[in-house]
Amino acid sequence: MRMLGRLLVLCVVGMVVASCSGTKVTTKLSPQSSKYRVQRVALVPFETMETPQAMQLDARTLPAPPGARASDISVGIPTSSGMYEPAMSLVSPQAAEKVTDLMWSKLKAKPGLTILSPNEAVRAARELGSDAVSAVPPHKIAQRLDADAALTGKVLVYQERVGSRLGANPPATVGFEVRLVAPDGAVLWEGNYYEKQRPMTEDFVGFIQRHGMFVTASELASYGATRLAEEFPFGTAAQ
Repeated sequence: MRMLGRLLVLCVVGMVVASCSGTKVTTKLSPQSSKYRVQRVALVPFETMETPQAMQLDARTLPAPPGARASDISVGIPTSSGMYEPAMSLVSPQAAEKVTDLMWSKLKAKPGLTILSPNEAVRAARELGSDAVSAVPPHKIAQRLDADAALTGKVLVYQERVGSRLGANPPATVGFEVRLVAPDGAVLWEGNYYEKQRPMTEDFVGFIQRHGMFVTASELASYGATRLAEEFPFGTAAQ
């Protein structure tokens, strides 16, 4: 009975903490989306945030990108009287390639959808006179490929953990956003994922999902891509 009581207490605590941990994925569906049939989607290679991001070092957490939970935003107080100069880092282009590939693999597995590869989007951009796919509006790429819509995105933050699965400081942090754009330029759907791994006392659900370990940025990105693919409002499963 005593053991059962302890388990019940842990469950209650877990539910309370989980309810306070916030959501890592947010989505927004356009009210006009029902007017569009979306079965053939062009996946445009993702971009990266061009502005240098402050690296989270020595437990200092600096402003996170749009979509981050308010509870994730704090500023450490410098230990000296001088101004604290945070280390800055650009999001690696390889991070955008990784997230693009993850979204492609997750969406391809969704029934009722045909996902055109990022290479086809690059080819379409060149046919439209640009070597940089980011310079071509996504709806133009959808038109060129005769797609029902184009999915584009941007990686806002991609910071690897410093440490191991047993302990990391800072832990991995990943954030990216996606937009589904129709051939006429209408934005049909938007999604955002942001997560900085937290200890059990701050994110009980995430702690259980990660098996009590500190995961890599790649593992966080895979989780985010999976969740956004599940939330994608088109395809057989969504009907």
